[in-house]
Amino acid sequence: MGSPSTVPGPPSGKFANTRRFVGVSALAGVVVAAMGIPLVGAAAFATKEASATFESLPAELKTMPLPQRTYIVASNGERIATLYDENRIVVPLSKISLLLQQAAVATEDSRFYQHHGVDLKGSVRAAVANSSAGDVQQGSSTITMQYVRNMLITSARSKKELEQARERTLSRKLQEMRYAMAIEKKLNKQQILAGYLNIAYFGAGAYGAEAASKRYFGVSANQLTLPQAATLAGLVQQPVGYDPTKHPKISQIRRNVVLDRMVAMKYITPTQASTAKNVPIKKTLHPKVSANGCAVSKMPYYCDFVLNEIKNDRRYGATAAERAELLKRGGLIINTGMSFKAQTAAQDAADSHIPRKDASRKATAVASVQPSDGAVMALAQDRSWGTKGRGNTTYNYGVNAADGGTIGMQAGSTFKIFTIAAALEKGVSPNHSIYSPQERYFSGGSWGCKGNYYAPYTVKNSTGSGTFNMWTGTAKSVNTFFVALEREAGLCRTVDVAERSGVTLANGQPLLRYPSFTLGSMEVSPLSVASAYATMANHGMYCKTHSITEITDLTKRPLYTNQGDCKRAVSRGVADGTTAILSGVIDGSIGGRTGGNLSLGRDAAGKTGTTDSNAAVWFTGYTPQISTSVWVGDPRGGQKYPLRNLYINGEYVVKGHGSTIAGPIWEQTMRGALAGEPRQKFDLNAKYGLEAARHGGGPNSSSSSSSSSTGSTSNGQNGR
Repeated sequence: MGSPSTVPGPPSGKFANTRRFVGVSALAGVVVAAMGIPLVGAAAFATKEASATFESLPAELKTMPLPQRTYIVASNGERIATLYDENRIVVPLSKISLLLQQAAVATEDSRFYQHHGVDLKGSVRAAVANSSAGDVQQGSSTITMQYVRNMLITSARSKKELEQARERTLSRKLQEMRYAMAIEKKLNKQQILAGYLNIAYFGAGAYGAEAASKRYFGVSANQLTLPQAATLAGLVQQPVGYDPTKHPKISQIRRNVVLDRMVAMKYITPTQASTAKNVPIKKTLHPKVSANGCAVSKMPYYCDFVLNEIKNDRRYGATAAERAELLKRGGLIINTGMSFKAQTAAQDAADSHIPRKDASRKATAVASVQPSDGAVMALAQDRSWGTKGRGNTTYNYGVNAADGGTIGMQAGSTFKIFTIAAALEKGVSPNHSIYSPQERYFSGGSWGCKGNYYAPYTVKNSTGSGTFNMWTGTAKSVNTFFVALEREAGLCRTVDVAERSGVTLANGQPLLRYPSFTLGSMEVSPLSVASAYATMANHGMYCKTHSITEITDLTKRPLYTNQGDCKRAVSRGVADGTTAILSGVIDGSIGGRTGGNLSLGRDAAGKTGTTDSNAAVWFTGYTPQISTSVWVGDPRGGQKYPLRNLYINGEYVVKGHGSTIAGPIWEQTMRGALAGEPRQKFDLNAKYGLEAARHGGGPNSSSSSSSSSTGSTSNGQNGR
């Protein structure tokens, strides 16, 4: 099979022929002795040493499951992607055309049903010819030996093992014979033929009869016609040279040779062969290239997140090499938490608001999480998978760097959720009022971080000034209010709440402790923020985000099951209080609330975010069933290319805000994801007067304020 590798040339001199004869004689004698077949004069050229050497070779071939396709599927069973290192679909012999079985035997091993793994006549004949040529020129491998050789190649775990498996030497041939004879004692002929037809390479990236049949003819292996079966059988010897899609004339000549051999074996009649020969090979072809990998998936970024999860999670292998091997071997069904409905809604929302090749070059990323268990329901962005050209990228803007993302983006006022939770946790009443002028100077101090000292800090508002409490300060996203609240709650407590809720920097490092934390100065990913908000939706229980719910083999036998990884981040009272306050951003009676145009007609809570100079905008919000975070910015750098004075999707934007740019993407995503789903309530407890908050925006909802469309905090964060 295939082209012989280059080996040293034949020995020269008057003793060359003698040495060749001795080597061939020894080979024949060893095989005869090993097979137990009497032969007159065998002892004359088969030495005891040669036989002993053969007997000392390993007889037990270590077989492994053949590499196959892997399928990534959504929670409803919809296929997300097909992956394979070797394009193979293992099928039983009963699902492989009898014509192909016969063609393979006639072409590759006409004495297959008579020998015991090694065809002595063929081996000796080929050995003499190869010895005369000085290298391995003539094949002597039976189907069993070819199966052995392919299994050795497939099972190789290192470059050295692979090189050894591919050697074309007498010593390697002896080892193949040894294994073949042992396999013939273990398996019957039908099992060996099935193994051979499933492992053989047929060219064009197709391994095994089923994948090859689909690749060249667009049918399953049990549907092959006689000309098609003969074509496939002829490919095994030279898969590249006889490729019918590239070399139809040569392939047709080879096919006709196979048909003649089938006649000689009396598998078909001369008339059948003649009829088959008259069919032009091009008319039998219906080539189909099987999709492979995330790049060609309709959900490439979610697919890539799945693969990175396997590569990074030790539950799928103790080492990186083991995890890579799991993917390489394939034969898996990777079930994910993707909601096909949510994913479609997120992608549609991203594309409709900021087209992939929009002249603004702005990008948006959407990440959705299921609060109850941390399953990632959607990952979408207004980009196509690719390395070049506008609208293309292989970065997943929605996730952390280790998962295929970037170093993250500043989250703006979406981080105010952690200050709310920290203040409630410390016992601060949500009705506690704080005077919050347009600009406020904060003196230096520890900010609740024992042993630390922070320099004086000046903060400006962009959304109003006056006296606010948590209800009104959150609804209007007042910066000076939140920095003051953060100082009362304690900076380190505030950061700790975020970390307990699963937030890290997008580069994987811990969050930093600076007074600007509440204003979103940390560079994080949308998925991380969506997960933290999901913690509040889940009444304070943080569940580690994951895409994979279960991995099975192709028979659906479970191999790995994700039972979830949840732990309490904050008390239920704190989480429910935070939810009630964030509900006032979207619904309620507080005038001027930043999310007032985003009501879903069902219980929802959320928060806007706009960074300094409108470099990027966010909206993150949740219902009991789903938490979604949306980022909009410029991958080239938001400070250099802010959301100011430009056209996005044909509409002129003076200054982008979370409520006007990211918010509508969030709303469309949530409406699509929740279409047809029951209108669940948040089921909040009664602490902190939550019912009053949900229906009226809480006490003092009419606190004085003066709005302003401009202004920014000194650390570079805007309020809305």
